[in-house]
Amino acid sequence: MVVSKLLTKKYKASSPRTPKNLKDNQFSPFAIEIIRALKKSNHQAYLVGGCVRDLLVGIKAKDFDISTNATPEEVRKIFKASRIIGKRFRIVHVFRRNELIEVSTFRANESKSKNISEVIKDIDGKILRDNVWGTLEEDCLRRDFSVNALYFDPTKNILRDFHNGLQHIQKKILVSIGDPLVRFEEDPVRSLRAVRFSSKLGFKISNDVKNAIYEKGHLLGNISNARLFDEFCKIFLTKQGLNNFNKLKSFGILKYVITTNNYKNNSFGNKFQHAALVNTDLRSQSSKSVTPGFLLAALLWPKLIEAAKENGSLNLRKFFRNMDKIIREQQQLTAIPRKFHGYIKDIWSLQLKLETRLGHQPYKILNHPRFRAAYDFLLLREQAAEDTQGIGNWWTKFQQINRPKKIEMLQTLKKSRKTPVEKKFGFLEELS
Repeated sequence: MVVSKLLTKKYKASSPRTPKNLKDNQFSPFAIEIIRALKKSNHQAYLVGGCVRDLLVGIKAKDFDISTNATPEEVRKIFKASRIIGKRFRIVHVFRRNELIEVSTFRANESKSKNISEVIKDIDGKILRDNVWGTLEEDCLRRDFSVNALYFDPTKNILRDFHNGLQHIQKKILVSIGDPLVRFEEDPVRSLRAVRFSSKLGFKISNDVKNAIYEKGHLLGNISNARLFDEFCKIFLTKQGLNNFNKLKSFGILKYVITTNNYKNNSFGNKFQHAALVNTDLRSQSSKSVTPGFLLAALLWPKLIEAAKENGSLNLRKFFRNMDKIIREQQQLTAIPRKFHGYIKDIWSLQLKLETRLGHQPYKILNHPRFRAAYDFLLLREQAAEDTQGIGNWWTKFQQINRPKKIEMLQTLKKSRKTPVEKKFGFLEELS
């Protein structure tokens, strides 16, 4: 890897060239305290990556990461409330109350570390372990994209830009540091990060990065399911889920994060997945709660229904038998925390109960801890099926009225039921 020409720029608050977005009051006071403590112990320390990038783009920063020349052990000695984590890349978590700051040590560049036993790669070139420490300039080379390689010292208002990150931010383009074909071999997840950053920042992806995604995307099949679950949440639960879904699909790498079939644009499966992603995006944009369990239930629903089909109708036995199978298949790609297994299956099972409304069952369903999620799921199904006269309206009304009127609704429903319950699942064709 060729070391790029060092471009060190210094900005002062009074300078007209100072990025106005970088102000002390926009950064975490705790992160600044950590930087001061590291510098007091004669170490270099900078805010780096996403927090600097986001503020320069005009996005409110959330995660404040620090990079330093202090080793993890040295950082641990300075901060008692801290712990060293990680095997692939050892870093330090420094915490206070409900705030946690990630502190990483400058890593060496390829030429310095390639013959050292602490750098371990697999046969595809993916880095399995890299704990060789280096300088600020070397560390910059190890970062993925130029916009993520901006180092800011808030105590002196100095911004270090080694790879024209500021220029690329102005041009709104995502550029790789080094050859993306090599960089994506070292860490295939950079393919997903490229898609995610381009959507979040509204940037175009450079052509060489696009080509690398097409050529090296298959290496995502070697990534641990735990790490891919983390990426799943970052990709689909942060306001740009639908955009990311479409981009991953166009690059041919969606299959590494979701075990979904290729549904036609006008099919129910495609419409329902899009409706679920739009719903999640809107909730995120409105600062409402979102959960991977609900989105996974929605994205996997069309596949479950396909597996349970028999002669154009829903076979209940196949429906329930395939629940665990569908979750296991997804588990091969993204680790799903066990707490979401029951959550997903409850939402699926309740779709049948919401549909049948037998006897006094509706009262029990209203008190079910997953009722609200299942009800929202039902509304999304009807939206995707363009069914304006569905039972979603019935459940909306049933929730709002008093008990005497509930009894009235149930009696009316009982009188109007003309077919055996088993035949009610003809709704598969419209709402599957």
